[in-house]
Amino acid sequence: MSLENSNPKTLVKNRKRHPIGLTDLIILFLPLLTFQEVATVKLASLKIPKYTIRGQTVRLECHYDLEGEALYSVKWYKDDREFYRFLPGEDPPAHTFNLPGLPVELLNSSDTAVVLSKVDFNSSGVYRCEVSGEAPSFRTVVESSQMIVVDLPDDGPHIEGGRPRYTIGDLISVNCSSTRARPGAKLTWQVNGNHAPEEALKRHPSIRHEEDLETSILGLQFKIRKHHFVNRMLKIKCVATIEDFYRRTNEENVLENHYERSVHEGKSSFSPGKRDASNTSSLRINYCQYWIFVLTALTSSFLFPLHQSSSFFPLI
Repeated sequence: MSLENSNPKTLVKNRKRHPIGLTDLIILFLPLLTFQEVATVKLASLKIPKYTIRGQTVRLECHYDLEGEALYSVKWYKDDREFYRFLPGEDPPAHTFNLPGLPVELLNSSDTAVVLSKVDFNSSGVYRCEVSGEAPSFRTVVESSQMIVVDLPDDGPHIEGGRPRYTIGDLISVNCSSTRARPGAKLTWQVNGNHAPEEALKRHPSIRHEEDLETSILGLQFKIRKHHFVNRMLKIKCVATIEDFYRRTNEENVLENHYERSVHEGKSSFSPGKRDASNTSSLRINYCQYWIFVLTALTSSFLFPLHQSSSFFPLI
């Protein structure tokens, strides 16, 4: 039957014969139910350090808000493998699953925190906290973050190859090294407080050790000019950094050598306002010899006849 020949009153009657059913109500209110489900369980904060030092104890925290619901479980995962579970309905409520690099301290762990003791490189990875409400909804929220375990150098950077004094025109060539770290330290040089130019840097390959530990080496080489000395001193500094949590420095002060500079440049070492000691000594010897000779001649004139002593007087 076409709509053109239909009676409008008949269509109204047909609609009244099909009232809204349960399915229609579910479809109508499903968006509201879904919205309530998402908003009920909330993860307030997840505290996982981005970097931690090998051998230290680490506390991972997961704070949540169930908004009136009861807690069913809190589960912790590393790289998608569960290693800790807290179920308040069980006795004891805390359980661990042995995984490499995850030594959990059960006595110090709870529903909001997990404590790992003496972490190692196997402890690095992506950690995930999963919080679920009680039945029947078991509403769940999840959040994750990465943690990297590092090993810092035993001490600050070393500077090798330098001398305490330099002369203008000398070539300074030194190396800076930061030993056995993971990841390897980033090295930079400073000259008189300014970053050394790229052409003065001598980059060396890193030295690899066991457990992927790394020794970093960076050289500094340049010809010393007059402007490098400030108040007769040149300052060189090596800076070692690892990301944004480690920074150590080592600085050396180099003195200007004036005497070596004059010899190097082919100039006399005579300083203005001072007499040359060697020339002065030579003059003193000549005067002494002269007066000894005069006294000897005078003495001889009294001891010998004048005709024998006439040749004793020196000609000046």
